[in-house]
Amino acid sequence: MLPWLRNIFRRGRSFSTEAARAITLRPYQEHCLQACEDALNAGSSRIGCSLPTGSGKTTVFISLLSRIFPPNSNPNATRSLIIVNSIELARQSAEQVTRLFPSWTVQIEQGVKHQASGTADVTVATYQTLLQPERFAKFDPTRLKAVIIDECHHAAAPSYLKLLSHFDSNIRNPDLNFEPPALPHKIPIIGFSATLSRHDGIALGSVFERIVYHRDFLSMIKDQWLSGVRFTTVQANIDLNGVSINTRTGDFNATSLAHVINTDTINQLVVRTWLDKAAERRSTLVFCVNIAHVRALTQVFRGFGIDARYVYSKTPVAERKALIASFKAGQFPVLVNCAILTEGTDIPNIDCVIVARPTRSRNVFAQMIGRGMRLSPETGKKDCRIIDFVDSANRVSGIVSTPTLFGLDPADLEIEDETLESLEEKSADKIASQVVDDIPDPESVTYTDYEDPFSFVSKFSGVSPHISKLSTYAWVGCGNDVYVLECLGKGFIRIEKVEATNEVPAHFVAHFTPAALDRTTATSLKVSPFFRKRRILQSDDLGDAIKGCDTYAKTKVVFGPMAVGLLRSARWRKAPATPQQVAFVTKRLKKPLDGEDNNLQNLTKGEAANIITRLKHGAKRRYDKQIKQATAAAKASEKERVRRAREEVRVGPLPTF
Repeated sequence: MLPWLRNIFRRGRSFSTEAARAITLRPYQEHCLQACEDALNAGSSRIGCSLPTGSGKTTVFISLLSRIFPPNSNPNATRSLIIVNSIELARQSAEQVTRLFPSWTVQIEQGVKHQASGTADVTVATYQTLLQPERFAKFDPTRLKAVIIDECHHAAAPSYLKLLSHFDSNIRNPDLNFEPPALPHKIPIIGFSATLSRHDGIALGSVFERIVYHRDFLSMIKDQWLSGVRFTTVQANIDLNGVSINTRTGDFNATSLAHVINTDTINQLVVRTWLDKAAERRSTLVFCVNIAHVRALTQVFRGFGIDARYVYSKTPVAERKALIASFKAGQFPVLVNCAILTEGTDIPNIDCVIVARPTRSRNVFAQMIGRGMRLSPETGKKDCRIIDFVDSANRVSGIVSTPTLFGLDPADLEIEDETLESLEEKSADKIASQVVDDIPDPESVTYTDYEDPFSFVSKFSGVSPHISKLSTYAWVGCGNDVYVLECLGKGFIRIEKVEATNEVPAHFVAHFTPAALDRTTATSLKVSPFFRKRRILQSDDLGDAIKGCDTYAKTKVVFGPMAVGLLRSARWRKAPATPQQVAFVTKRLKKPLDGEDNNLQNLTKGEAANIITRLKHGAKRRYDKQIKQATAAAKASEKERVRRAREEVRVGPLPTF
C-alpha cells in the first residue's frame, strides 16, 4: 500500500457515531462505499461510481468523505471540495452535509451571492464559478483530502480538465503551457453520476482510472429501491428523417428537431394522451425540445383547462425556486421544462414523466425518466407512469425509447400500461423465439446478381445465376436489374426494370439496339456503332420478358443456325480470349482479380465478352456507386455502434483515448 494511503481509512468504521443518528445506509450504498475504499486502498486515486437517479448519490459521497482522512505525509489536508454543475445541486449537497454531519463547516462557492472562504471543512462549488481564477485561488490543493465531482459524466470536458489538472498532474490541462503544481500527496478525485458515460466520445479515462461501482435503474426498481414504473408508448406519425444530428453528441439538434415535434398535431396528441392515461396523476413532469416547444405545449395544456406551468434556463432563479417548490407541494399538476430538470432535480412526488422529445442518447432518456424514480410514500405515490412517443414508421435508427431499453422493436410492439416485469417477459419471449432448433427446408431460392463487372462465376460462365434458370442464352446481368444479350455483332438486346409509380406498377422494358458499323470503323470515325434503339416489349415478369426477347433474338436478329452462337454453351465461348479482349479488360481493370482462377491469361472469350458487356452497360459505374454507398453505410453503422458502446457502463479500468 502506498504511504499516503496507509491511514486514509484508519477511522473508517468510527464515522458512524455521528452519521448513524441522521441516516442508515442502504445495502447497495454500503457496497458502493466499500468498493471506493478498496480501490483507494489498492492505489487508485481517480475513480468513478455509477448510481441511478433516486439512489442517494449525495448521501453516498458525503458519507465517503467522512471515511477519508488526511494522509500521514500531509496531516493538514483536512478539507473537501465538491464540484457540481448547478446552483440547485450546490444547495442540495450543502444541505445534506449539514443534515448528516452538523459539526462540519459547510460553504457554497457560486456566483455573486455565495462566496466561500476556502477554509471550510466542505465547500460545494459550481465548476462555472471555479473557472474564474480569483475564485479558484481560494482553494489550496495542499489542504484538500478529497475532491468529489457530482454528475461526473461531464468531467472530461475541457472546462473540468482546467480545474482538475490542479489536483492531479496525470490529468492533462487543455492549456499546453500549464504547469501542474507540486503536491505533497495524491488527492483522491471521486466522481458520481447516474449516467457515467460520455456519449459525445470524449474518453472519461482522461480523468478517471476506473469505474469501481455500477448499479442501473432497472435493477434498482426490481429491488424496490426505486419507484415502481408503468410504461406507455404512443405511436405517433413523426418523420425524423430530415432532422439533423449533432456530430459531437450523436443526438438530434434541438432546433431541427423542434420543427418536427413542436406542431399543433403532436402537442394535441401529448395532452390528449395525458388526459387519457395520467389525468389522475398528482405531479407530471414533461420534457420538451426547446423553449418554443415548452411554451407551445404549456398553452395546449392550459387550453384543456389544465394548470400547467413551465420552467427553462432563462427563468429567474427566485422564480424557478418558487415554481419548483410549488410543484413539489402538489399545488399544480403539470410542470413543462426543457433540459433544465434533466439533472440534479430532487422532486420525489413526481409520479408521471412525459418524454415529448425523441432522443438518440440512452443517457438523456435515462435522465429524463429517472426524475420519476424516487420513492415518495408520504405523498401517496405508488408508482410512476412513463409516457413516451415513438415514430410509428420507425424511419430513423438509434432512437432510444421504452421498448429499446428492453431490446424490443417499437414498430412491432404496442406498450400499454406495462410494468418492468412484463416488459422483461416480452424481451425474454423475443429472445426465445429467435432460437429455432428445427430449420425448415427453404420453399424458394434467392439468387445472387453479381454486381462486380469483373466477377467470375465459373458454373455459369459469368452469367447471373437466376437468369440461367430462365434462358439458355448468354444473358449478362449488369446490376440493378439490367440484363443484356449481345447478338454476335448485330447489336444487343437490353432489359431493364422500371420502378413503380402511383400510376403504374413495376415492370420490365426491353429494347433492341442494332449495330450500324463495325466497332473498328466506328472507333476510327468517333461515332456510335449502333442505330437508334427499338422497343421490343413490356412485361410485369422478368421470366416472360426474357422468353419474349429470346424469341425476338432468334427470329429477328440472329437467323437460322447462327442462333446457336447465342447459347451459353456455344463453343466459341470456351476458346481463349483474343488479345484485343484481354487488352480491353486489362485497361479497365484497376486492381488484381481475386482468386487463383481469376488470371487474365486463362480468360475465355465468353468470360471476356461478359466482362466487356457489363462495362459497356454501366455495371462498373453502378458497382462503384454501390461500393461507395456500402462503405458509407458501414462507417455510419460502426460510428453508431461505437456511440452506443460509449453509453454502456462497466466496472473496471477506463480507456484513456
